[in-house]
Amino acid sequence: MKILWMAWKDNAHPLAGGAEVVKEELAKRLARDGHEVLLLVAGYSGSIPEETREGYRIVRVGGRFSVYWHAYRYYTQHLIGWADVVIDEVNTIPFFTPWYVQEKRILFFHQLAREIWFYQIPFPVSVVGYCLEPLYLWLLRKDNVITISESTKQDLVRYGFDVTRISIISEGITLTPVSDLATIQKYEVPTLLSLGAVRPMKRTLDAVKAFERTKTTLPNAHLILAGDTSGSYGKKVLAYIAQSPYRADIQVLGRVSGTQKIEIMQRAHAIVVTSVKEGWGLIVTEANSQGTPAVVYNVDGLRDSVNHRNTGLVCTRNTPEELAANIRNLLTVPEFYDRLRRKAWEWSQTITFDHAYTDLCRVLGIRTS
Repeated sequence: MKILWMAWKDNAHPLAGGAEVVKEELAKRLARDGHEVLLLVAGYSGSIPEETREGYRIVRVGGRFSVYWHAYRYYTQHLIGWADVVIDEVNTIPFFTPWYVQEKRILFFHQLAREIWFYQIPFPVSVVGYCLEPLYLWLLRKDNVITISESTKQDLVRYGFDVTRISIISEGITLTPVSDLATIQKYEVPTLLSLGAVRPMKRTLDAVKAFERTKTTLPNAHLILAGDTSGSYGKKVLAYIAQSPYRADIQVLGRVSGTQKIEIMQRAHAIVVTSVKEGWGLIVTEANSQGTPAVVYNVDGLRDSVNHRNTGLVCTRNTPEELAANIRNLLTVPEFYDRLRRKAWEWSQTITFDHAYTDLCRVLGIRTS
């Protein structure tokens, strides 16, 4: 089968994230099984126009915003009739393939972006994006869809998509789960981890404020903040920490290597995730695989990647106060903590890219051995 996959970024892009990992893990499995895969994505500073990686081809056209126009031009000039199926990956903005692609089409949504506009995009562009998203979703509503969580599926149904045309595929992680929880040595004091780029939509400041409230009942608690703090929001968080009465107990690591990431995931007692919205919450599953449960806000994606009171805790109200209360509940009852930790670790081992690939092949009508 020939598969054209249109997306904003590939995994080499400086802004690549979880969606790019998912796409390329699936692409390499398709290529391994003899299928032709072409990723049509945006270029970036220093990028090369074309390359082949692990059997699939990457073509880069345009930039962050112009990629949509350039992808249309590249398709009409070089690819009409080539593909058996075209995947239109919607990362905030779709490629609007129903308007010009005649081949079989599938939209791929990790998440909808409506709430995120006000956190990531300045006014008045945020208002424009917020108002336009329901309109273009309505225009796309008759196509078949792939997504990665029940939350996003229900989000799409609310915007008029046919529930029978939406398929959920598994998520996956690239980390190898630890083989034995007994081999993991936690930090000597209760340690919380906030991991990922420090951006407005991640609401990292809420995690810091929750930690401050946790200190009232767990006075020896420690917080590790790992992730890029170079943006204006990152500077705001750093300024807040500098004024915190508990600043001596907050360790800011900035960006960490893959080895560091695994070490702090394994040694922390809990990971705290306060995003506005996620497609799934890969960071949760990754932490689970390393023996660490999560306490999260009750938002799309996170309520899918955490099974409340079974693999972690999901807040009832998305406030630092509620987050702190859940952290205390998790860390002050050893039997409860150990049970959730083990269940989370066991569940993480079922969330694999092999399962995701099987799901994708079912949607595409490909037989797997």
